[in-house]
Parts: sequence; C-alpha cells; structure tokens
Amino acid sequence: MTRTRPRKRRSGVLVLILLLLAGAAAWLLWERYTGFADAPLSGFDAADTVVIERGDSLPVVIGKLRELGISQGEEIEWRLLGRQLDADGRLHVGEYVLVEGITPRELLLAMRDGKVLQRRFTIVEGWNIRELRAALARAPLEQEAAELDDAALMEALGKPGEHPEGRFLPETYAYTGGDSDLDVLRRANAAMERTLAAAWAQRGPDTPLRTAEEMLILASIVEKETGIASERPQIAGLFVQRLRIGMRLQTDPTVIYGLGESFDGNLKKEHLVADGPYNSYTRAGLPPTPISMPAWVRNLRRVSRIMALVATLQTARLRFWPSLRAWRRAASVSAVSPDCDTTTTRASLSGTLSR
Repeated sequence: MTRTRPRKRRSGVLVLILLLLAGAAAWLLWERYTGFADAPLSGFDAADTVVIERGDSLPVVIGKLRELGISQGEEIEWRLLGRQLDADGRLHVGEYVLVEGITPRELLLAMRDGKVLQRRFTIVEGWNIRELRAALARAPLEQEAAELDDAALMEALGKPGEHPEGRFLPETYAYTGGDSDLDVLRRANAAMERTLAAAWAQRGPDTPLRTAEEMLILASIVEKETGIASERPQIAGLFVQRLRIGMRLQTDPTVIYGLGESFDGNLKKEHLVADGPYNSYTRAGLPPTPISMPAWVRNLRRVSRIMALVATLQTARLRFWPSLRAWRRAASVSAVSPDCDTTTTRASLSGTLSR
C-alpha cells in the first residue's frame, strides 16, 4: 500500500500536467486561429480581385489567393474558418475585391453571401454593331465573341439568320467577374426584344409600318438623324408620312451606314447618287436592316398622326412646316428679313424634310 500511493500520486500529477499542456496547446492554437481569422490580409496589390468560377472549391480559392501573394493561414485554418462560417461549399460565383484591411473572416463571409463586385457596361444610343463589338473587346469580360463573325455571333445567341444591327438595347448592364461578352449581349438582346414587342403592341392604327422589324429600322434611322431628343418625334413623324405616301426618306445616315468602314467623315454627292440598298436618296421605303442600336424605339409608338406632330411645332434648332408652300413662303420672307434664319429650317411636303 505504501508503494502504490506514491505511484498513484505521480500518475495523477502526470495526467494533470498533460491536461495543462493540452489546454495550453489548445489555447495557443485557438489564439493563433482567431488571430488568423481576424487579422488583415496582406501581400496583394491594391484593388486586386479574386474570381470564383463555377465548380471552385475552397482549396481552389485558397490557391488563387496564394497566387495573388496572400500567405497568411494554413489550409486547415481556412477550412476550419469556412466550416465555422458555413461557407465551405456555399461560395458564390463572381469577382471579389480585396480591399485594404480585409480579414479572412470578412472575405469568406462576402463569398458566402455573394457580395460580388458589380461592373457595368453601357451600350450607347446610336452605336452600330462595329462600335458595340469594339467596346466589348475593351471591357474586362471573358471574350467569347471576339473570334466570331456577325453570323456566328447571332447563332451563338440563339438567333441564327438575324442581322445583328439594332438587336441590342442601349442601356447600362451590370456584370461580374466570369461573365462573358456573350452574357451581356444575351441580356441586351432580350431587353430589345421585350421593348420592341411592347412598342409594337401599342402602335397607332394608321401606321404604315407593317412589322415590328420595320419599326426597329425606322427607330434606328431617327436615332442617327438627330442627337436632340426633343426633335425626334417630329422627325419620326415626317419619315412616317414619307413612308405613307411612298416617298424616299432621303436621309444621310442610311447612306453613311451603307458606306461602312470606307466612310471617311466626308459625305459627297457621288455617295448620294450611287445606288445601293441603304441609299435612301435612290430607293423608296426602308433599308433592309436597322442602322444603329436605337433606344428611341420605346417612343416610336407615340408617332401616329403626322399633322398632330408637325403642326406649329418649333424647336431652337428646327422649324417644321405643314407643306412645301408654307415653307417657301417662310423662305421668301427670310430672304428679306434678317430675323428669320433658314439655315436651321426643315420643311415637310406632307412629310418632306428639307435641309
């Protein structure tokens, strides 16, 4: 008995020491872990971003962070933090900004909650398809359309056989890292189809436009004819009346579009007399396709009665007249009156636009 008790005491002391050591080790590990989880990350450049793609696991994301220069934390610490935050397996696809001072905890919470960086791409009113594609190529998007010609582009968008001009609504579209140029174009195309369908459904009963496609073409011409929004209803009305009476539209933007990349900014008489599908001086009716991306298609449904639009309407840049006789009368007055400026006068002969 006397020998057993000292052994038991020594065993008890040893167990106590081991427990204390284990507790100290656990405390040190917890301090290290919490120090990792809530300490600012470093090693990356200002405004660096990390992109989570479809199928990326937490270890893959950790590898991407290492590539950016972030060395803090062992993989097991990241995985424990991910499990604690219920983020492991729930990381949202997208692009995340590594702001100065961000901690591992804040970063994983942002990835779990999908707080992605929202970028924006704007399709400008009046752009043509060449300008749109050039702008997309400069944007930080995945480039899937760059090697496609126009026909292949529309096929990739599920619109085989359609001409791409005018098919994308001018608007600002938000996107995130990992999105492609085709993703943006799909959304812009769907937006244009919805807008055009709504405008066509509200068309006037006396419109000479036979299809929604013709409405889109006319809107694209009006978009390019003037950059002043207040002039567009009058100009659209004049074009509508020209179409109604079978008169040529005689508008420069269609000719310029037909010249394509060969146009050097100087429209000459030889261009106006050279016949072609887009020459509205030599051919009546509408050109075969739109000539720009028209935001104004939303408003074209309002153009229903020409005389209601042009009668007595004036703007700072344009004056509209209900007939050629009225315009000639005004022009003859301006010849003797310095107060009348005919350089900004446009007239309509039941819809004739005189420059």
